[in-house]
Amino acid sequence: MGTCPLSELFRAQRRKDGFVPTGIALRDVREQLFNAAERVLLRDGAGALTSRAVTTEAGVAKGVLHRHFADFDAFLAELVLDRAGRVAGQAAALRESAGTGTVAGQVGAALTSLFSSVAVEMVALLTFRDGLRTRLRAVGAARIPVLTEATAMIAAYLAAERDLGRVESGADVDTLALTLIGAGHLLFAGRDGIPPAAADVDRMVTTTLAGVVR
Repeated sequence: MGTCPLSELFRAQRRKDGFVPTGIALRDVREQLFNAAERVLLRDGAGALTSRAVTTEAGVAKGVLHRHFADFDAFLAELVLDRAGRVAGQAAALRESAGTGTVAGQVGAALTSLFSSVAVEMVALLTFRDGLRTRLRAVGAARIPVLTEATAMIAAYLAAERDLGRVESGADVDTLALTLIGAGHLLFAGRDGIPPAAADVDRMVTTTLAGVVR
C-alpha cells in the first residue's frame, strides 16, 4: 500500500492549526475507525454514515473520533485520501501485470475490485457533503478522489500494454480509461450491494476496448 502525499499534507495542515496527533495509538485508532466507516458505507450507504454510526460500528465511545479528528468532515477527508492512496498503491501491481492474461480480463478484474470497495459510496459522499469537498480542495485533492486515481491506474496499465504491442500504438489510453471508469461506476452503482454479473463487466470492457486490443 502506497503512502498518499495528500493525506500527509492534510495532517500537516492540522498540525499547523494546533491539532497534533502522534504515536502508534493514533494509527491503530485511525485504521479501526476507517475500517468501521467502510463497513457502514458498504452495508448502509453514504446517507447512513455519521460519527455515531462509525464509533458504534468500531465499538468505541463517540468521543474517541473527536479526540483524534477536528470534526467529522476532517475524519471523512482523511478516510477519502487514505482510500485514494490505496488505489495508487494498487496501480503498480496492475501495471506489472501487463503482458499476462488478456487485456480485457485484467481491466475487468481491476474495475470489479475497485467498485466492489467503497468507491461508489465515496462519490456519493463527495456529492452531498459540502464540508468534505471544501476540506479536500484545501489540500489540493483531485475533484473526485479515488476515481481520479483509478482512472490514472487504468490509463497506466493500458499504456504498458500499448508498449508491449497488445494495444494499438495510436490508442488514446487516457480517454479509454475515463470511459471505462465512468461506465464501470454506472454499472456498479445503485445495486444495493449486489455486484453486476461478471459477464456484464466483461461485455462492457470488451466493447470499450474492441477497437484497440490486438
